[in-house]
Amino acid sequence: MSGLEKIHSQIRKCRKCRLWKTRKNAVPGEGNPHAKIMFIGQAPGRREDETGRPFVGRAGKLLDELLEKNRVKRKDVFITSVIKCFPPGNRIPGSDELESCRPYIEKQVSLIRPKTIFLLGNVAINTIIGYAGRLDEVHGKKLTKDGITYIPTYHPAAALRFPWIKKKLDMDFKKHLSQ
Repeated sequence: MSGLEKIHSQIRKCRKCRLWKTRKNAVPGEGNPHAKIMFIGQAPGRREDETGRPFVGRAGKLLDELLEKNRVKRKDVFITSVIKCFPPGNRIPGSDELESCRPYIEKQVSLIRPKTIFLLGNVAINTIIGYAGRLDEVHGKKLTKDGITYIPTYHPAAALRFPWIKKKLDMDFKKHLSQ
């Protein structure tokens, strides 16, 4: 069993926070264990909770479209979230939940060792790089930390609700995936 498989097994059995009581499935993430590009979102949604797979609902369909549009295959990247269980009502994760999952996402990043990580939405951006400012000010900019390039951008779920966000998300993907 690889290191990534071990951490995913731990995630599936995790009871570090209250979310294990309401989840159907923990969602460790999926994709290429040696991916050069990683996508990190906020948390699994209802559809992800049902399937145990990341980004398979409406936001996932948009993510797939953006990848395809930029000639990137989903199987070549790694997709996950900062927390691994669905927060009831699709609420923003609590700080205790984020801290409980932090070791998992840190271990995934250290095992996969991507060159670029797209941070999808404020929760991912704040959790991973500690930026708590306005997303509109930082989206699409390259930030480097510990040898990894981070691309903060909008979450596909927000792009589904707001056409202007979809445009910006599309531009960020085009700018950083077509290099």
